[in-house]
Amino acid sequence: MSKTGQKQPAGAMSHRLRRKREQSLLPAEDSMAGGDPDAERMAENAGLDCGWGQLLFAHTFHDQEQLIDRLLAEKPDRRDIAFYVRDPHVLLALAPQEIFLDPSHTYRLELSTYRHAGDPPRGFDVRRMGTRSDADAVNRIYNACGMVAVDPEFFWQHRDSRELVYFVAADEASGEIIGSVTGVDHGRVYNDPENGASLWCLAVDPRANHAKVGEALTRHLIAHFAARGCRYVDLSVIHDNESAIKLYERLGFERTPFFTVKRKNPINEKLFTGMSLEDGLNPYAAIIVEEARRRGVAVDVLDAEGGFFRLTFGGRSIVCRESLTELTSAIAMSRCDDKAVTRRLMSEIGLDVAEAADGNDLDAAAELLAREGSVVVKPARGEQGRGVTVDVRDVESLKTAIETARSYCPDVLVETCVPGDDLRVIVIDNAVVAGALRKRPAIAGDGSATVKQLVEGLSRRRAAATGGESEIPVDAETERCIRAGGYGWDDVLPSGETLEVRRTANLHTGGTLHDVTDLLHPRIVEASISAAKALDTPVVGLDFIVKAPVLDEFVFIEANERPGLANHEPQPVVERFLDLLFPHTIRVDVPRQGADRVHA
Repeated sequence: MSKTGQKQPAGAMSHRLRRKREQSLLPAEDSMAGGDPDAERMAENAGLDCGWGQLLFAHTFHDQEQLIDRLLAEKPDRRDIAFYVRDPHVLLALAPQEIFLDPSHTYRLELSTYRHAGDPPRGFDVRRMGTRSDADAVNRIYNACGMVAVDPEFFWQHRDSRELVYFVAADEASGEIIGSVTGVDHGRVYNDPENGASLWCLAVDPRANHAKVGEALTRHLIAHFAARGCRYVDLSVIHDNESAIKLYERLGFERTPFFTVKRKNPINEKLFTGMSLEDGLNPYAAIIVEEARRRGVAVDVLDAEGGFFRLTFGGRSIVCRESLTELTSAIAMSRCDDKAVTRRLMSEIGLDVAEAADGNDLDAAAELLAREGSVVVKPARGEQGRGVTVDVRDVESLKTAIETARSYCPDVLVETCVPGDDLRVIVIDNAVVAGALRKRPAIAGDGSATVKQLVEGLSRRRAAATGGESEIPVDAETERCIRAGGYGWDDVLPSGETLEVRRTANLHTGGTLHDVTDLLHPRIVEASISAAKALDTPVVGLDFIVKAPVLDEFVFIEANERPGLANHEPQPVVERFLDLLFPHTIRVDVPRQGADRVHA
């Protein structure tokens, strides 16, 4: 048996011993030839703790068994990476059940040929990570991008590290961190004779409305290492990340024949299991299926396109459509589906609702408009913001908005347009699990791109961040909002100016969610739980208009019986959803966090 516990085929051990000193795995093997004194001083078995896991420089391990041992010593919830593996087939043969070949490409940029030709960032600055709040913000972006979290204290302790360097992109107006990149100086880590460096963890906030944030961070890191006298910058990128690959190739990075090996663990599962049960499901269904599989709950996908699946555990079987389950009665579903019914119920329990009129009674709707000055027109039944027109100010626009809403549902509701922000509150099993402000999509001008180019770019970024679920429609409503802001599709938006391109904050039309669970006023929490009980539904998304989540002023808007659970990081919404369905799968050794305290 080997150190890894894997039984070796006949002759394998002797072959490994013969190869032990022959196999160098160097990124630049020639640098080790001819008795180069630098090569003799290069550190052996070099690794670097990056917070998310160990970065192991495979070419410094002359004994591959030691590299295997280091990979198998990976800590829980970490993602160790063996980089610069030249002959992965040899390494994999030693522990095929424990490690796998990562499906990523390695790219290199020779700094001697790099020419900086990019425009300076507009609307945001790139600087070193400098505060603890910077570190917290970077972790928030990691969570939003599905990356392994890093202890903020690790960031803080390594802010002046000679091996690691962290840069962040900060919005000039708000100071909010919208992106981050990590660099590793190989000379500092293992006395690299090639004097190289590498780029890791390039991450941009999916909610950012600025263009070219990733490019600016990458260029800044390149310039940093060029100033240090480094010869090259390498990186590893997943093979199907087309947008990132296009960026790197545009900057001059070229493919190199080095590979990455990782340990088989739950974090890496998608990379080595191939086709999975959730393939074909949208993100709202897939995230539930993934959590179910982690708990040992059996999954049977019934209709991937429709988001239907069956979960079975311990003799109990429940059919779901995303977060809608058989536990929600038809009565509860109809109460949420019909916005007029929902409004009446909320009024009866004492919640403030926006004043409304029947959209099919034009005189009544026009009277409400004349009295209030601005209204919202929406289908009485519908979801995802379809057919909704916000901030209607004249009768002709009112008629057009009513016809648009009527194309989705024959019954139309006209409501007072209440100023404030959209707040989505998720209630599961009569407990508030998450609260998030929903921000309307807005583009940030750079002084050169047209409004249409900026909208298309933001839409692509939103789609990439949400698995295609969020895009900004290029339709009459978007054009109406753009013209209301004083611009047309072909106008250039001045640098530093922001323009809202939709008046609704729905995720499906380009909106973004910002977690405010810990900021919710107790009255909002109480109202949300009361609303869920009145609707008699175990899972619901409730929408309010608020001046601020910390205030007790709010107006109820509507309820969603099938709320999306995939956009409320870092709150444990999916975990609480599975707790409701299968309480016997709750892990008692894991502390329940955050919003779990907010019960009736």
